[in-house]
Amino acid sequence: MNIEHHGARYGVTGSCHQLHIDAHTSLLIDCGLFQGSEAGNGNSSERHNIDFDISSVRALVATHVHIDHVGRIPWLLAAGFNGPIICSQPSAKLLPLVLEDAFKLGISRDKALVERYLKQIDARMIALPYKQWFTLIDTPEQRVRIKLQRAGHILGSAYVEVDVEQSPAGQAATNTSNDMDRLRSVPRTRSSTRIVFSGDLGASHTPLLPAPKPPYKADILVLESTYGDRNHESRATRKQRLKAAIDRALRNNGTVLIPAFSIGRTQELLYELEELIGQPSDGRSLPCKRSGTGTEAPIPVILDSPLASKFTATYRELKPFWDEEAHTRLKQGRKPLAFDTLLTVDSHHEHLKMVHHLAQSGRPAIVIAGSGMCNAGRIVNYLKAMLGDERHDVLFVGYQAEGTPGRDIQQYGPNGGYVMLDDERIDIRSRVETIGGYSAHADQQGLVNFVKGMKHKPSAIRLVHGDSGAKQVLRQKLQTICTTDTVFHL
Repeated sequence: MNIEHHGARYGVTGSCHQLHIDAHTSLLIDCGLFQGSEAGNGNSSERHNIDFDISSVRALVATHVHIDHVGRIPWLLAAGFNGPIICSQPSAKLLPLVLEDAFKLGISRDKALVERYLKQIDARMIALPYKQWFTLIDTPEQRVRIKLQRAGHILGSAYVEVDVEQSPAGQAATNTSNDMDRLRSVPRTRSSTRIVFSGDLGASHTPLLPAPKPPYKADILVLESTYGDRNHESRATRKQRLKAAIDRALRNNGTVLIPAFSIGRTQELLYELEELIGQPSDGRSLPCKRSGTGTEAPIPVILDSPLASKFTATYRELKPFWDEEAHTRLKQGRKPLAFDTLLTVDSHHEHLKMVHHLAQSGRPAIVIAGSGMCNAGRIVNYLKAMLGDERHDVLFVGYQAEGTPGRDIQQYGPNGGYVMLDDERIDIRSRVETIGGYSAHADQQGLVNFVKGMKHKPSAIRLVHGDSGAKQVLRQKLQTICTTDTVFHL
């Protein structure tokens, strides 16, 4: 067995890992888009082409539906892949929404092509419950099973356990097809190897989702390392900083712009904002803006993303997969993802009107819009209209990849720099802040605890999905809890 990495080997996007079980059998774990500088300076479509041999791939396992983990599926199908697409039950609800949007943005908006593509996806999808083994291959020579476990990253996210049992080397080559039936009834000693692919692990305090629990064992572990060199702020601290940013916008008659991915981060923010804003009479609400009529109204939360609105509606449908805290709120009559001051903006015309209104009126508001790294989507129009005005705040709550406008704003904004948006130079005068605690990724301690919690530690660990510095620091931390014989691959 060996593992090839076709993405996220030296960066944090384009996750795609091929587990070669033998010369004729392999599994693909994720097949995601490259983003930011990792997408290259040339034709990004060419960057996403499947340039590796897929003739042995028996199945694609999707750990979760973020675009950097599933966005290359159209190119995979075009390359001839005709096997099943395996994912968790919640992911099976969310995946068509993600892939439809990505197809329209990156390939074609032709209705017939989109429908044909989605039918292919639907026909191939196998939705698995968590914690149950699924047998993918069962022959006299080998048995391959997979199990999905909650990863706590976004709704439906999973880490993958692959259990490979193989007959002694050479047995398959010496047996003929005529004695296969006989072999099935003869006891055989098989070697067993457990390979675990972490996908993206969530933080222990991610809203709506239970924290990931480590597997019992792993012989080989492929582990993400996005935040392998740092720890997040506590949930209490990040909520205080979120409230402080909103209070400041109220005082300045400005808008808090939060670039956020449509799935995962948006729903977590809505969950937190519902608690912060609350109802005017409950004692928990944020300061209110007095209107011209002398009455008070809580600050509006504007969700300006049709795709995020669809995902939020689907999240509400998937309440059985929420954690205990969220269910407690529901029993109290709360509406974590559908509170009264939440406004949604659907049409492009309404979006442009909202941008103009907030830029000109001085009405405080909180805007959540995609994309999360400011390289596309409706957040770009808000940034172009408001970055030059010191009344407003830009609040980053997620990782900004190298080469994205989000990284430039994050890096140069606090020093009065500028950013290029749609080939236009925009000077940055608004306040720019980053709240690390809202990352949906596990921090260094969370990653260490994931390995530490295994009863049987891996003999080999491959660190992926992280910058080189983060990998080096994480390796040093993991070496203190693993055996001296554990082999690390960076």
